[in-house]
Amino acid sequence: MPRRLVTLPRTPGMALDIVSYGRRGPLAAGRLTGAQVAQVERTVRRVPEVVVKVSGGARERAGVLAHLKYIDRHGRLPIETDDGRRLEGREAAPSLTEEWALELCAGAHRPRPADGQPDRRPKLVHNIVLSMPGRTPPEAVLAAARNFARENFALQYRYAMVLHTDQAHPHVHLVVKAEHEFEPRQRLVIRKSTLRDWREQFAAFLREEGVAANATPRPLRGQTEAAKKDAVHHRLRDLAAYRALSPQERIERAPPVASTFMRIKVEAIARTLGAPADGAEVSARHALADSRQQVMADWSATAAILRRQGLGGLAAEVERFAADLPAVQTERERIARCLADVLRASREARTRGRDR
Repeated sequence: MPRRLVTLPRTPGMALDIVSYGRRGPLAAGRLTGAQVAQVERTVRRVPEVVVKVSGGARERAGVLAHLKYIDRHGRLPIETDDGRRLEGREAAPSLTEEWALELCAGAHRPRPADGQPDRRPKLVHNIVLSMPGRTPPEAVLAAARNFARENFALQYRYAMVLHTDQAHPHVHLVVKAEHEFEPRQRLVIRKSTLRDWREQFAAFLREEGVAANATPRPLRGQTEAAKKDAVHHRLRDLAAYRALSPQERIERAPPVASTFMRIKVEAIARTLGAPADGAEVSARHALADSRQQVMADWSATAAILRRQGLGGLAAEVERFAADLPAVQTERERIARCLADVLRASREARTRGRDR
């Protein structure tokens, strides 16, 4: 089982800590441990990255029940609980909701806010998704999720999980009660640092199951696009899948609902194509450029340390990896480029039609 992560002081000048989020202390500055070297190897060789995200939560008992019914597909999939049981059938979700005594949680009976007002009621549960891309064996993902949940929540917070295999990648929906079982005032709080540590733990548990898995920050891999919310991501995924269908298959299947959020954003950018960037866009561009500069400096420092340790081959891989990072782009630039490609393809299609 992986050791618990302990936060130590950061190494001066290494703002992003390429090699590990298990911090290297001041005495270790200038030298990488075996675990840190392995982290560098996984990153530059593009080992698949785990996904750990909070997909939402519920502030009412009815919301908890609805989500449990959704993840167990209304009784068709088994729910695994924190005490090792497998609940099956249409009564599994209602019985689990009753067992958790959510109506006794602090804030459970606060009234809903008025329309348009922020909902400040405490969450009764957190909904978490653990997944791996590609053809990862589902049983390995489930085993890693079990170990992850036991390590973080057992005997503190009630939890339940369901494995889904109906998409391109297997994933586990984990529902965790927000209120501590023995200390009601000790609620589960999920911060960015919490998600960072959870990703590392889940990747470590997957590696114990024989799955090559990694957990590094997006900027270190050259990714500047912010992660989209689940609803937007799902609609874009469904639209891409629909576009990949043959003409006959499209006739037989209703088109998916488009993302209103993305449509509004794309239309706003389309109206300003060719116009100079505004202040917000310039600031975003500068922030991304500064982040990339720090990333490149950190990769360069890592390569130098590896060479001093006699790992010249890996140092060369690090330098090639850094040199191949994609160019920095803001979201507006990315969407504008896609729009330009669509317009160019449309013009070429019309030209071919006239030629025929």
